[in-house]
Amino acid sequence: MKLRLHFVVDPMGWLCISIVFGIWLYNTFFIPKLVLLPHYNEGHIPWAIVVCYYIASGLCLAALFRASTADPGRLPVDPKIPHSEREHWELCNKCNLMRPKRSHHCSRCGHCVRKMDHHCPWINNCVGEDNHWLFLQLCFYTQVLSLFTLVLDFCQYYYFQPLTGLDQEKFTTRHELALMRVSTLMGLMMFGGMSSLFYTQMAGILSDTTTIEKMAQFSNEVYGSKKSWQWALTEVCGTRWKLLWLIPLRSRQPIQASHQFRTHV
Repeated sequence: MKLRLHFVVDPMGWLCISIVFGIWLYNTFFIPKLVLLPHYNEGHIPWAIVVCYYIASGLCLAALFRASTADPGRLPVDPKIPHSEREHWELCNKCNLMRPKRSHHCSRCGHCVRKMDHHCPWINNCVGEDNHWLFLQLCFYTQVLSLFTLVLDFCQYYYFQPLTGLDQEKFTTRHELALMRVSTLMGLMMFGGMSSLFYTQMAGILSDTTTIEKMAQFSNEVYGSKKSWQWALTEVCGTRWKLLWLIPLRSRQPIQASHQFRTHV
């Protein structure tokens, strides 16, 4: 499996993705330190809960890394356009290069992206044809990890048995309430924001309409199409195996043979 890396040189994007990574790191470190491991050591919770939390955290990080470093569908400088497909291409008035229709020029990245949905500063990358599935995974796994964190925060005070082997001199013990409040606040913000974004992205995928097209008020009669949800997600994820829709560490293979010039992530 060959995965090409794609980096965008943008200090503001680096700051945004650092904030996202910091939130992930905070909850991945303090939640096990405060809740999971102490209660597991005293036999209050099974090992499966600890493993599931780390799996969700690992998948969330993997999706973040892949979404931020995968090529979104950048067009080559000199694409080879088959003569029979030239009517489906157009000239970009910003970079003066030929591109498939429904492509868009990203002013932040400085190049055209096939079927570009939007530029996301939180992953410091465009969301386009070749990494849309990874962005969708990131939204999904962030929801899972945030909800998992919120449930553990709630159980810490209202369900789990009191811990008996705590070291009262430890920083985490002395400031447990403050740390848990910060975790809860971040969990609520991330879950609420990602749930809304996930719904918006799914609605766009099922209607075959990008965010840019919606903002430009392009109607579904122009670009949209009637597809089943299985086929729509199959095209986006690049595989008919539904289990692979949830795996970020793989390559995407184009499913629908169309007029658009494609590469592999």
